[in-house]
Formats: sequence, structure tokens, C-alpha cells
Amino acid sequence: MELQLFRNQFEGGTNGALFHQGKFICFMIELPWKENARNVSCIPGGRYELALWYTDRFKHHLVVKNVTGRSGILVHPANNAVKELRGCLAPVMHLTGIGTGVLSRKALEKLLLFIERCRMKKEPLFLNITSAVFDAGEGTN
Repeated sequence: MELQLFRNQFEGGTNGALFHQGKFICFMIELPWKENARNVSCIPGGRYELALWYTDRFKHHLVVKNVTGRSGILVHPANNAVKELRGCLAPVMHLTGIGTGVLSRKALEKLLLFIERCRMKKEPLFLNITSAVFDAGEGTN
């Protein structure tokens, strides 16, 4: 199963939209791009395997595998990338600004339910990330 994340990177954060076969699932928020530095940067664009994960803190969520130079990258609930994320990704139902959104836990539940319904064949789950970089709303670099 392939998920596609189209994201826009801004100085203050990263906003994206997640799709499967052209069907919108939810929005995503992340930290801004800071050269893939641990705890302060979104991850590089590319193709990553995802796996279902569970922790006491976030309950059911996803882990992003094989991010170059990084580990422990999760897809977990958060509504403000700068205040709540340390390099992870967060699904949100609605974007409210750059790197911010609302109803993240609900978006994660929607994403996990979607994945569960689509994974009848037990095939691997992948996330393809495509990024565009914007400079203070002035267009692409």
C-alpha cells in the first residue's frame, strides 16, 4: 500500500496533504526543514516504509522506518509542530496555520482505520513524500 504526502515547506513549519490513490485522507504538519537535523527538522522527501506501532504515550500510531541519519520518527497526534513535535509527523483534520492544525487525534484515528481497511493483503505500507519549498509566501525557490 502506498500513501502519498504532498507537502509545502515554509520557514516556520511544514504543511502537507496525505492521499491514497488520489483520495484525500487528512492533512499533515511537521517542523520546518533544517537539513534533517535531529529533533528540529522534518524528514527529507523520499519513500519510507511505515509500520503500525504502539506506546503508552501515544497508544496506536505509526513509525517511519529507515530515515537517513534519524531514528524514532513517528506519526503521532499533535496540533502544533513547533511545540509538540521533535522531528515526527502529525496528522490533523484541518490546517490552522503553518505547522498547526486541529483534531489531530481524530485525524490519526481516521488514518489508522483507513490503513486497516486497505491492508487486507498484509502488504507493506509505504509513504512517498514530495516537497515544495516556499519563502515567506513569495513562491517557490
